[in-house]
Amino acid sequence: MTMPAQKPGKSKQDYSTPQELIDAIERRLGPFQFDLAASYLNTKAPRFISLDKEEDSLKVDWPIGELCWLNPPFADIEPWVKKCRITSELGSKIVMLAPASVGSNWFAEEVWGHAGVVALRPRITFEGCKDPYPKDCMLLLWGIGWPSFGFGLWKWR
Repeated sequence: MTMPAQKPGKSKQDYSTPQELIDAIERRLGPFQFDLAASYLNTKAPRFISLDKEEDSLKVDWPIGELCWLNPPFADIEPWVKKCRITSELGSKIVMLAPASVGSNWFAEEVWGHAGVVALRPRITFEGCKDPYPKDCMLLLWGIGWPSFGFGLWKWR
């Protein structure tokens, strides 16, 4: 049996989170004040930190104490979860969308025991796409105790 050709890091990486998912999360947690990896075209909060070379979200300080949204590029997610772990220890509150890669090194080392994990169902259809994302996704809850610290499943719609 042959598998589809994989092109890590070569696919589009700036898909916008569906507003329906953002609305569901905000009903549970309150409004996001910052989007930590966005542009004027796809931000989900009143203020955002850009992914462009001038600002580079991974190189600037993230807000402390304010509720932040993060939908990072999935192609290289490890530096994003590492920064979430470190900044949450300083008081950041971050809700991060990530592929449900619970067998990965980044999950074992940076997420498990450091963040709440909420598996999402149904699968997400990103804005501008007609089909759902082909992999399961999860929310990583940094500095937030919802639904509890550990692992949960949420039928968000």
